[in-house]
Amino acid sequence: MQVVEDFQWKKGMTVKDIVSQFKHVGFQSVELAKAAEVIVKMKKNSAKIFLTYTSNMSTSGLRGFFAQLIRLGMADVIVTTVGGLEEDIMKSTGEKFIVGEFEADDVELHEQGINRVGNLFIKNESYMKFEDYIGPVLAKLYKKKNRWAVSDMLKEIGLMLNDENSVLYQAAKHDVPIFCPSITDGAFGFHLHMFQQDHNDFIVDVVKDFGNILFVTSHDEKKGVIALGGSISKHHAILCTLLNGGAEYAVYFTTDHKTSGSMSGATTNEAKSWGKVKDDSDVATVIGDASIMFPLAMIWALEELDKDKMLKKEGK
Repeated sequence: MQVVEDFQWKKGMTVKDIVSQFKHVGFQSVELAKAAEVIVKMKKNSAKIFLTYTSNMSTSGLRGFFAQLIRLGMADVIVTTVGGLEEDIMKSTGEKFIVGEFEADDVELHEQGINRVGNLFIKNESYMKFEDYIGPVLAKLYKKKNRWAVSDMLKEIGLMLNDENSVLYQAAKHDVPIFCPSITDGAFGFHLHMFQQDHNDFIVDVVKDFGNILFVTSHDEKKGVIALGGSISKHHAILCTLLNGGAEYAVYFTTDHKTSGSMSGATTNEAKSWGKVKDDSDVATVIGDASIMFPLAMIWALEELDKDKMLKKEGK
């Protein structure tokens, strides 16, 4: 039986020390500590790890952390939404996003050509520069061939980048597939449409890519899911695990609640009713801001795995 223990500050305490104490504090701190342990289990038991996140996570500074996790061998499959890819490319080509305020005057921001994502600001000119960049990239892709599955296209784009903190770059370098079933849901989709107006035989095949994600794993392979937020990225991964026998491990980070009936609020236990997560799986659902909760849980896991020499050396 586990009992509540008082949290204590110790001089020089590490993230690992903090999360270890969380096991005995109560409420979401216990679930966060459990999430860290499940992440360690999925890696130690050689599960194929699906990391899923929505585009706002890439808007934030977590984008470079995701790239680092790929280098460390902590993500075998990435599933995200198109905004995360656009903004990864923007940052890779020198764009800087601004930390602003949640209560900013949005009408004034619009007049200044600034778009707000929570308390982060993106200038219109960043999208204009993205347009200048992506046009020639699509021309290169078309010259190579005229039909692309989404993940194949994203790998090719990643190979064109040169940024250690880029998810696309690191995924291409380490042969980690990136799936984006909502590839048209943003600026990228608009530019794909515009390119196709002049090249009507240019095809980006989303259905083909659904087959690709299904065959990225199998019934026999252990599977783990780490999902930040919900949306199509989370569901695309757990649908894949459903069709391949279910995941043995699952960790969700979300600010939504199960009472909404939404994908964002759906817990790891709810996933068991669908067979997306196995009945006897190790799971945790952390309710809280992923920009805080995820780094805490993952750093604890990385410390544990590094101690057992289970991480790839960065740069390899």
